[in-house]
Amino acid sequence: MSETKPHTSAAHIPAPLASRAANLSTETMANQSEFTTPPLHVGSFQLRSRLVVGTGKYKDFAQMRLALQASRADVITVAVRRERLFDKDGHSLLDALPLDQLTILPNTAGCFSATDAVRVARLGRELLEQLGNPGQRWVKLEVLGDKTTLLPDPIGTIEACAELVKDGFEVLCYSSDDPIAAVRLRDAGASSVMPAGSPIGSGRGIANREAIMILIDLLKNPAHGGRADYPVIVDAGVGTPSDVTLAMELGADGVLLNTGIAHAADPVQMAHAMRLALEAGYFGYKSGRIARKLLGTASSPWSGTFTHIPGE
Repeated sequence: MSETKPHTSAAHIPAPLASRAANLSTETMANQSEFTTPPLHVGSFQLRSRLVVGTGKYKDFAQMRLALQASRADVITVAVRRERLFDKDGHSLLDALPLDQLTILPNTAGCFSATDAVRVARLGRELLEQLGNPGQRWVKLEVLGDKTTLLPDPIGTIEACAELVKDGFEVLCYSSDDPIAAVRLRDAGASSVMPAGSPIGSGRGIANREAIMILIDLLKNPAHGGRADYPVIVDAGVGTPSDVTLAMELGADGVLLNTGIAHAADPVQMAHAMRLALEAGYFGYKSGRIARKLLGTASSPWSGTFTHIPGE
């Protein structure tokens, strides 16, 4: 006796399921290649990747190069003032980078006054002018308040921002998560405000998500004097890929991090994870999450069930 095989043709699939399968195969699957994050515009710059990574704290330059490649970042930030431009053997960090493929974002890390930050920013511009790197036109401004918290000095940051804007810089300002301070920096001419998720290197992630949400709303909502395309990049305190995803789900346009990658047990793999996390957060935010509810809502209708429902 021959074995009877179950029918598996499309004709025996219930119509709604067959229709759904067809849509998946002809539309959704065909559009998978379109799921790439669009470029981010910051001032006159266009960033292919919304993930900006730092170049410090790696074991060596070789490890740094591999991590940068895994992140697929096309903008990397470099501290101008610190000795990290050269390693213990006198090798230059910039010599280890493919400068023809990257835009350098010089930063004023380690500055504790507006005067120092402006001076270091100008040094960074001179250095990149000599290298012919387009990063000569912009700067990530950091004016720190103290060595304990590494949080920004809001007054010094506003002063330095205004001075650098007058000097022709496109200024990306490291800020606290204070929404009013962020508005003041934007009004001082900042091309982007970069609120800290938590203190630099702390790995605590987004410590105050409500403050970040208010900050983004004030900077981007026209009803509050904002501009929808004003770029907000979360900077500092990121420790895990989920931190990156959360930042993007809150409505940030990008994330800048260094320690979370450089001090991971496997920096190269972590850089890859951070990139994927950013993409997940971006598309999750753009897709529109479901509303939170106190009680459950069944995914399938109760009608047509074969079991007894308590209370019915």
